[in-house]
Amino acid sequence: MKKVAVIVSALCMLVAPLASIAASPDQDLKDFRKYYTNLFPDVPFQDFANGVYSVDKGSREQWEAFEEFPPYEIFVDKGEVLFNKPFKNGKTYSSCFPNALKGIKQNYPFFDKNRGEVVTMELAINECRKKNGEKPLKYKKGAITYVGAYIAYKSRGKKSNVKIVDTEKSMEWYELGKKFFYAKRGQLNISCADCHIQNAGKRIRANNLGPALGQTTHFPVYRNKWSLKSASGDGMGTLHRRYGGCNKQVRAKPFKAQSKEYRALEYFHTYMSNGLKLNGPGIRM
Repeated sequence: MKKVAVIVSALCMLVAPLASIAASPDQDLKDFRKYYTNLFPDVPFQDFANGVYSVDKGSREQWEAFEEFPPYEIFVDKGEVLFNKPFKNGKTYSSCFPNALKGIKQNYPFFDKNRGEVVTMELAINECRKKNGEKPLKYKKGAITYVGAYIAYKSRGKKSNVKIVDTEKSMEWYELGKKFFYAKRGQLNISCADCHIQNAGKRIRANNLGPALGQTTHFPVYRNKWSLKSASGDGMGTLHRRYGGCNKQVRAKPFKAQSKEYRALEYFHTYMSNGLKLNGPGIRM
C-alpha cells in the first residue's frame, strides 16, 4: 500500500502542472486572484492596482509623497499636445482613437481576429502614424510614452477589460504569454512567476518584489532609475521596456519591444489584472 501511495502521489505531482496548463483563461484568472487575496488578506482588491505599494507600507509612504507632485505630469501634458497636433495630412491621433478622451486603454491589448495577432496600445499608436504618413516612434521610451501617458490618464478609473477571444489563434497567443510568464530563463534561471508570485512581497537585495496582480494598470511609468540614466531627466518607459529590463536582470537576452513574445506576455499579464481600475501613468522608484 505504501508503494501505491507513493506512485499515486508522484502521479498527482505530474498531473497538477498539466491541469494548470490546460485550465481555461477564466479559471486562470480566478486562481490568480485567489492566490493574492489569500496571500495578502488585508489588501483590498482594488488596491492591487498600486503594485508593490499595495503590500509594502514603507515604500508606499515614499510613493504617496512623490504622487503629491508626480514627475510624470509634464509628460502627460506633452502627450496631449502631440495627440492634438495635426499630422502632415491634417488629421490627428483622434482619427484613429475617436474615443480616447472617454478612455480606451482598458481594452488593450486586444486580439485582432482579421490579423490573427495581438495589438498593443503602442503598436496601435505607431500604426496610426504610418497610416497618416508619419514615421513610427521608438517603442520603449520618448514620444510614444507621452502619447501613451495621455491616453492612460484619460482612461483612469476604467477597469482593465482584456478579452481572450475564443479562437484557436487567440488561445495560441494567450498560451504563449502564459508560458513566457512561468518559464525560467537566463543565467539565473528565474521566471516572472518566481519573483512576482512565489516571492511577492519579499525583497531581493534592495528591491521589493510586487505582486504580478495589478502590475500592468499603471503603464507607461516614470521610474527614478530611468530618469537618472537620461540626460534630460526623462524617466518614462513602456511596459515592454520594463520587460526587457527584467530579462536583463536575470541575465537573459531581452526580446525586442513589440516582439511577438512580449505582446503575448502583455496579453496574458494584463488579462490577469482584469477588473482592476487603471491608474496610469504611474511612478516607480
